[in-house]
Amino acid sequence: MNSSCLQSWPEPVVCVQSLAESGISKIPGRYVKPPSQRPDGGTVKKMRNIPVVDMEKVESGAAVKEMAEACREWGFFQIINHGISGEMIECVKESWKEFFNQPLDLKNQYANTPATYEGYGSRLGIEKGAILDWSDYFFLNFLPLSLRNPTKWPAFPSSFKKVIEEYGDEVVKVCAKLMKGLSMGLGLEEEYLLNAFGGEKGIGGSMRANMYPKCPQPDLTLGLSSHSDPGGITILLADHNVPGLQVLKGNDWITVDPIPNALIVNIGDQIQVLSNGIYKSVKHRVMVNPNKERVSLAFFYNPKGDLIIEPSKELLTKERPSLFPPMTFDEYRLYIRKKGICGTSKHQQ
Repeated sequence: MNSSCLQSWPEPVVCVQSLAESGISKIPGRYVKPPSQRPDGGTVKKMRNIPVVDMEKVESGAAVKEMAEACREWGFFQIINHGISGEMIECVKESWKEFFNQPLDLKNQYANTPATYEGYGSRLGIEKGAILDWSDYFFLNFLPLSLRNPTKWPAFPSSFKKVIEEYGDEVVKVCAKLMKGLSMGLGLEEEYLLNAFGGEKGIGGSMRANMYPKCPQPDLTLGLSSHSDPGGITILLADHNVPGLQVLKGNDWITVDPIPNALIVNIGDQIQVLSNGIYKSVKHRVMVNPNKERVSLAFFYNPKGDLIIEPSKELLTKERPSLFPPMTFDEYRLYIRKKGICGTSKHQQ
């Protein structure tokens, strides 16, 4: 598939936030999920906490076992004492809320295309006639620096670029610490996973701010459909006042209860591959709320696009041979781009 077929969306893009603010009492059919994919289309357990890891203890090695267990059993955990101030976290949240509350014509100055996804949009995937999610988003590239284009970043609020750059730099530091802990949890050298990603200069990073508007029929749709993340590690800055993230644990959907100023970490497909399935890239989804909108910010920490990602040789045994075929992250992203957010995890051999 070449990029020329990805220059435009198959249908006009509708801003979900505008739909929600129009006062409709029923959602358009394009947003109604099949019964099996609706929030009540499976067992939903009441809100509870996923594992919590203290980053100060990970750095000393004391919590490496806890982190590894969370990755094996859940694929998700929250981190506290991560070094990013509560003041910065609130500033980042408010900046994105301010952007999404701008008039639509101003936001549309940043309208994106499926060629890069960078900018403001309301759909993922290019399948014509697809059932859509109840959300808007803004996607931007952060690393490598050669892909960072601040002219595509919102010019309002005026402090936006400075705030996002500072936050992104801090998240990258947190991810480097996580990669060391994750490597040690597998019994590998602490630099193993970082080196497999291409080292500090090879890392790819991007952000997606998500706006989940109020929804008059939240039992019929989702803010984000069930999926696993294609990349390495995702760091989510959630709205702890309006829970919505659900994680699949066995056959149950667990609604995550975010801790104020904590960050939610989940393992992506590339780490699952490198660990040969020891660490789990788990499906998750986002519910919407009838009375409150939600804004969240996901940071995706990814391997260098042209490096082959395959299970670590140190983790292969006769009893547990390689479960995944070698593939570059660029190759995998093309697959995801064609299939949209519902694209499944890497296929096991």
